[in-house]
Amino acid sequence: MTFATPQATTLLVLLLVNVQLGTSFTVILSDSGAPSTLVDGPQSGLPGSNNGARTDSKEQQAVYDIMRATGNDWATDIPNVCRGRWHGIECVPDKDNVFHVVSLSFGALSDDTAFPTCDPTQSTISPSITKLPHLRTLFFYRCFTNNPQPIPSFLAQLGSSLQTLVLRENGHIGPIPYEFGNLTRLTVLDLHKNNLNGSIPISLGQIPGLRSLDLSSNRLSGSIPNISFPSLSILDLNQNHLKGPLPIPLLTTNSLLKVDISRNRISGPIPDLNGPKNLILLDLSYNTLTGPLPDSLQNLKSLQTLILNGNPSMSATIPDNAFRGLDNLMILGLSNTNSEGPIPESLGRLTMLRVLRLDGNRLNGTIPPSFANLNGLSELRLDDNKLIGPIPFKRERVWEMGRKLRLHNNLGLCYDQKSGLGDDLDTLSSAGIGRCDTSKNVPASSIQHISTLNNGNMLISSTKSVASTHKINGALSRKILALTAIFLFINSCLL
Repeated sequence: MTFATPQATTLLVLLLVNVQLGTSFTVILSDSGAPSTLVDGPQSGLPGSNNGARTDSKEQQAVYDIMRATGNDWATDIPNVCRGRWHGIECVPDKDNVFHVVSLSFGALSDDTAFPTCDPTQSTISPSITKLPHLRTLFFYRCFTNNPQPIPSFLAQLGSSLQTLVLRENGHIGPIPYEFGNLTRLTVLDLHKNNLNGSIPISLGQIPGLRSLDLSSNRLSGSIPNISFPSLSILDLNQNHLKGPLPIPLLTTNSLLKVDISRNRISGPIPDLNGPKNLILLDLSYNTLTGPLPDSLQNLKSLQTLILNGNPSMSATIPDNAFRGLDNLMILGLSNTNSEGPIPESLGRLTMLRVLRLDGNRLNGTIPPSFANLNGLSELRLDDNKLIGPIPFKRERVWEMGRKLRLHNNLGLCYDQKSGLGDDLDTLSSAGIGRCDTSKNVPASSIQHISTLNNGNMLISSTKSVASTHKINGALSRKILALTAIFLFINSCLL
């Protein structure tokens, strides 16, 4: 995560989407450029060396208090906190050349980031923060993990100035303060990975300019309130205990780029998504959503990642036109949704696909021949379905996917010898897939044992694979199948 300086005036979103599902965004946060009496932009000198410039004395004393509360007593030896310019503090002068504190950051993001660290056993957030009337950015990262404490409601007193509030992985307990609705200038609120409980305060709807809301990895419960943020770009509520329907006002915000409400207890259908034309990521996985897929998905022309895995109540046929027009789609996850029927041929026209997961369903029929056009595919999961027939891939594509090509536990997938695939492909042999012209679409994993009862009747038992248990080669397996047919024929004549 990278945070821009207060002088920046735009919100940038850097998408770090690789081939793994659920990859998070990296958000570059910045301020909104709200009206201020401070002089933004590059300064010609530091306080104390620029025509008598000085740091506001009350703010300097407040900084001393804040630093002591986080275990950074060394700061009290700095005669001018703005002149010291350590990483983690930023100051900007007003028109009278008096410097004011506009940003405070604590916690080691990486070895290269030199924000002051916190004493994890006794750090607290000092009430003296409220004595910084020009503060725009407040950032605490992993500061109170061994001294769990609620988020102090007095932070709401910074409502006239605060634009970015990040309290990330701090071990905070208790509810989100209802008073946070008074932070009306906020553009970024990030409370990721704490131990917060209770509901999402409806008072947050009083923050009109909010662009990024991250409440993920907490223990929040209740339904998502019907509030909206006209400028919201990032909505991340994943890994909570939220229930009820999906929030239509939030999901129809035009400016949305990322929506992640995965791993909750959300129920009901996916609503029409006609608003967010620029949406890039939509993750609603591991809830109890019901089908079918809405036709409005076709309106999300910018969508690159759609993840609906783990919604077993969806149980519907995948419409052939469900993803029409989603030419930018790179990741599609529909695992364990109880989907049935054939795989849509139209999926083969999504040539940007890199990851496709359809495993753990009741899909039948064949793999569409159009899948041969998915030249960029690096991961395909079709295991645990009811598929039959030839695999439409060339040798090179199978090699490139390797173990990320998962086809096992289907009814009868096979490969055509003319495709260039051979018996030496571990990916296919480990899935029990043989050649179509010899196995007659019967995979090795379903070769049956034959035993004779005392009365001469034949018993066919679907136990473990002969090929895997006794290590028979392909030729011997074919002989056993032929003998099986002969025995069954003789047995029928004797009856």
